[in-house]
Amino acid sequence: MNQLIEDIDFYYNEDGLMVLTEKFHLDRGYCCGNGCRHCPYDYDRVPEPRRSELRTQRPPERRAQ
Repeated sequence: MNQLIEDIDFYYNEDGLMVLTEKFHLDRGYCCGNGCRHCPYDYDRVPEPRRSELRTQRPPERRAQ
C-alpha cells in the first residue's frame, strides 16, 4: 500500500486518534470489520449486534437503502 496522505486518506480527530477516510476504505476495497467511522461498505464484516448499532447511528444520508 502507498504511503497515507493526511487529510486525504486520514485525519486526526479531537482526541488525537487517526481516522481513516472513505477514500482510504474505497481504495482498500473491503470492510475490515472494525466499525470504522467512514466505512462505505455498510459495516458488512462487523459482527452483530455492533453492526446494527453502527447502522442506526449513521446519518440518514449515509445509510444504505
